[in-house]
Amino acid sequence: MPAVQNVLVVGGGAAGAASAILLAERGIAVEVVELKPDVTALGSGITLQGNALRVLRQLGVWEKVSAKGYAFNDLGIRAPDPNGTVVAEFPDARTGGPELPATLGMYRPDLAAILMARAGDVGVKVRFGTTFADLTQDENGVDVTFSDGSTGRYDLVIGADGIRSAVRRALGVELETRPTGMGIWRVFAPRPASVTRTDLIYGGPSYIAGYCPTGEDTLYAYIVEKAQDRSGLSPEEQLATMVELSQAYHGPWDDIRPGLTDPTRVNYTWFEQHVLDAPWNRGRVVLIGDAAHTCPPTLAQGAAMALEDAAVLAELLVTAEQLDQSVFDVFTTRRYERAKLVVESSVQLGQWLIDGERGDVPGLMGKVSALVSQPA
Repeated sequence: MPAVQNVLVVGGGAAGAASAILLAERGIAVEVVELKPDVTALGSGITLQGNALRVLRQLGVWEKVSAKGYAFNDLGIRAPDPNGTVVAEFPDARTGGPELPATLGMYRPDLAAILMARAGDVGVKVRFGTTFADLTQDENGVDVTFSDGSTGRYDLVIGADGIRSAVRRALGVELETRPTGMGIWRVFAPRPASVTRTDLIYGGPSYIAGYCPTGEDTLYAYIVEKAQDRSGLSPEEQLATMVELSQAYHGPWDDIRPGLTDPTRVNYTWFEQHVLDAPWNRGRVVLIGDAAHTCPPTLAQGAAMALEDAAVLAELLVTAEQLDQSVFDVFTTRRYERAKLVVESSVQLGQWLIDGERGDVPGLMGKVSALVSQPA
């Protein structure tokens, strides 16, 4: 019998949905509360590396993800010159195994919709527009009061509520989330035929200009600059700023640029990072995903780390005979160093660009790929 019989998951993103699916498949009663009215309402594109795809296959959604997304197996590097000249092409590591593509890009709301549909199919109860208001725990369970005034008692609460985790704050866990010095413009746009994989351009007036196909007709493009306050810009001004920054980049960027017309499809955020010291639980409340560790997207491993957290935690919960600290200690032993290396490596890649330093990028990326190619 699993160590838990009923579980509350706070947060309906990738980590929360994945943990809910894997637990519910084993007959555990799972409830998810999500503050947003609809998890599919926001977002642009997402890049999923092979180790993320491995977990999505475990969740039973790979066929649907594959149909919605755009898979590719190599990576290009272009120069910031008038032609966007290709200076390097190489096969990307197939970190999910040879039967899965190296990388898949997709529209983030599509991924959220697929995961939520799967959660419903396996019996997860999902409540949107709701979150917790209070958590009180004892050695046998957690009493929860919700924002709508309802209450419940659970064997375990999983805090999968993101980088600004309210669960983490409620536990009194101190964790400093630090900006790395970079800001990223993202836009969801039509995909021209010239874009069939991710190409990266390093240098020019910005640090990085890149793109990732997300479907037969769509992509998301991004430009990474020195972090600055862009909060005063209107949507139209944000779009104009990104278009202006893109003027320095060519090759497929010249095909992408005419499609950058919708101000509602542009967003700007800073790169941030943190890693919570072990353990990631306080009693019967455990943190996973961005609530425990978050990294800039320079290695495209954020979603993969969150999905891996969910898979490892669910595995331990359904195989343990009782829930005690040893379960959580094994969880953080399996996750902490792996997530920490990914976060530190993601930050290091950006820092080399900020410092204008030619670091050992192939060596660092190879080290991370070798690590995440092994199941978590």
